[in-house]
Amino acid sequence: MKKTFIIAEAGSNHNRSLEQAFKLIDVAKESGCDAVKFQTYSSETLYVKGTRDPNTGADVSKMIKDIELPREWQKTLKSYSDEKGIEFMSTPFDEAAVQELVDIGVKRLKIAGFEATDPRIVKMVAKTQLPLIISLGIGSNIETIEQILDWVLEENSKPDLTFLHADPSTPTPYEDINLLQITKLLQYKSKIPFKAGLSDHTPGVLVPSLAVALGATVIEKHYTLSRKMKGPDHHFAIEPDELKQMVTNIRIAELCLGEKEGLYSKTEKKQYFFAMRSLVSKKAIKKGEQLTVDNVTTLRPYFEGAIPAAAYENLELYKAKVDIGENQIITWDQVQKT
Repeated sequence: MKKTFIIAEAGSNHNRSLEQAFKLIDVAKESGCDAVKFQTYSSETLYVKGTRDPNTGADVSKMIKDIELPREWQKTLKSYSDEKGIEFMSTPFDEAAVQELVDIGVKRLKIAGFEATDPRIVKMVAKTQLPLIISLGIGSNIETIEQILDWVLEENSKPDLTFLHADPSTPTPYEDINLLQITKLLQYKSKIPFKAGLSDHTPGVLVPSLAVALGATVIEKHYTLSRKMKGPDHHFAIEPDELKQMVTNIRIAELCLGEKEGLYSKTEKKQYFFAMRSLVSKKAIKKGEQLTVDNVTTLRPYFEGAIPAAAYENLELYKAKVDIGENQIITWDQVQKT
């Protein structure tokens, strides 16, 4: 099975501390993730000036300004990630962010779920020709996907594309994650091929490994150094030990998804054939004598060349071609067809 690409989503959990951003990269690497991802946005280009939070009445632009990633950090964080041996990513939210990330040499770009409904954003990112990971936003359906595909194809005729199933609730209740959407994505006959994954906001670390079992090849999960920290994304993120456990669970899920080549796995054949039953002589059997229920039983062990217990149903088909002693495992070279 192809290895799952695991993205540790740092998002805004750097709290505008470069040292904290470095620690987040360290944690992602130590946990075994493939990439660490931040977000590149500015309050001036994200919300209309003066926008108020509909729930709290707070000034949204000020809130964004307090958590946005300083643009001058991007090259530094990319270099630090390179040194640590983990891929650096960031989600761009405006034209300048796209170009900045291309200029520092990112390998792929992510489009957030809310921005996936905006053809301007989708096209500007697709135009880079880099591999794309796109979260599906609120109310996404097949028509939404077709629309996004059209926008992408206007700029890139053969995109390397992954759609992430996502629910934007933070945290997402388990009953709302609807993981079978991943199966639907994979079964959908699209005009171009794409891969499927999960951007997960559920509590804990169980759901990503379930998604992998259903065919997800990309997993994205928010994490933090501590859920006790102040900021909008800390409370629902997983902590370092949980991130490491999530990666372990995903790698175990990958191992469990193998298929047998033939009837038996390597472990079954190597270790457990011995505990199967064979045909065994209940008493001495003379050369030429018919095998019957009176002179044959079934007992453990079984080894290669022995006659398996399944042949007990057809003893009348065989007779001894050599003398067989009492309490002996009967082998194929000791019998012949009657």
